Amino acid sequence: MTWHSRLTSHRERRRQVEGALLALALAATTATSDGISARFDYLPAQPPLFVAIPFGLLVGLAAWFRHRRPVLLLLAALAAYVVLSAWFAVVFAQYTLADRAASWWRVAVASTVAVLVVAPPIWRGGGFDAAIMSVGICVFPALLGLYMGARRRLMAELRERAERAEHEQLQRVLQARSDERAQIARDMHDVVTHRVALMVLHATALEATKGASAVDIGKQIGAIGREALTELRSLVEVLHTESEAPLAPQPGLAELETLIADSRSLGTPVTLELTGEHGNTRPPELPALIEHAVYRVVQEALTNVHKHAADAETHVRVHCTRHLLHLTVINQHGVGDNPSGLPSGGHGLLGIAERIRLVGGELTAGPTPDGGFEITAEIPLDDLPQQHAILSKPPTHMEATR
Repeated sequence: MTWHSRLTSHRERRRQVEGALLALALAATTATSDGISARFDYLPAQPPLFVAIPFGLLVGLAAWFRHRRPVLLLLAALAAYVVLSAWFAVVFAQYTLADRAASWWRVAVASTVAVLVVAPPIWRGGGFDAAIMSVGICVFPALLGLYMGARRRLMAELRERAERAEHEQLQRVLQARSDERAQIARDMHDVVTHRVALMVLHATALEATKGASAVDIGKQIGAIGREALTELRSLVEVLHTESEAPLAPQPGLAELETLIADSRSLGTPVTLELTGEHGNTRPPELPALIEHAVYRVVQEALTNVHKHAADAETHVRVHCTRHLLHLTVINQHGVGDNPSGLPSGGHGLLGIAERIRLVGGELTAGPTPDGGFEITAEIPLDDLPQQHAILSKPPTHMEATR
């Protein structure tokens, strides 16, 4: 049993004990006519004990079920008042009914009935005091009950709102943590997979050369390893610090040429084409988040080419207008399935599809009729400011060689 359930059970038991004690006390005071000698009698004589006790038990039983049947308690109290002149039960019944009532008109009707029953024997004494006593017995407890009931319902509503807000806040925190874990997983996959794939392919090339170019290839492996470690350190630093993420620039369209050059150095024939809306312009300046997403898509696509078709001709095209960015990475048929022996986790395409979705675009991937593979991404740019500058440098066509 949890702490919350134990606390709830303890409160329920305490409430039952308090209710039982209150019912017994009300039954006793009613049977003894509240222990007051001054009486407001309907009947000419004091009722005998065998009449008083049943009425007292009736009021006590009605008090036990007062939360579910407050009207029953009022009727029992009025009956006891007529027979025994026990007005304290009427006060308690008026308060209970008003406290539990959901509308004021029920309280008004009950108070009117109570006044009509309680007032006649009191008014026989006459005077202003009789009116004050009638109001004190019937009306004042009802007003107090209305106030306390409204306050209790307001506090319950505020408590419920606070609990709901706390629950929603907890759900947002959990969702944010889940999103952050997914983002870190994507970054780890993009960084580690590409760099390690290049290192494995360079090591394979080193083995094939039988030491002829060991120094040059070893330098390339070392450089790639240092880049991978640097990017991994930045990710680990984010995980170990409570401050904001470092503001180091993320790779974008300007780094695509270096990315393509790394693949060409492994013998993969790659073509890069960057174009804008017109034939003599380059793509406009874009938000860093979009450029980074495009970079990661190209990086993942080239990693898959290295894994599955290292010798396949590959073409990367980025065409950007004022309204749409269109990315295509297509490779021809290669030598076979995973000739490099690199492992495939199956999460890369899902990760880059999520990246494109987060910037408002859509990514599709699938085989081509000639046995190759094509990845296409489209990102709407309608919401971007129209004042992005258009670079005047002519388009770049990087024709790669083996």
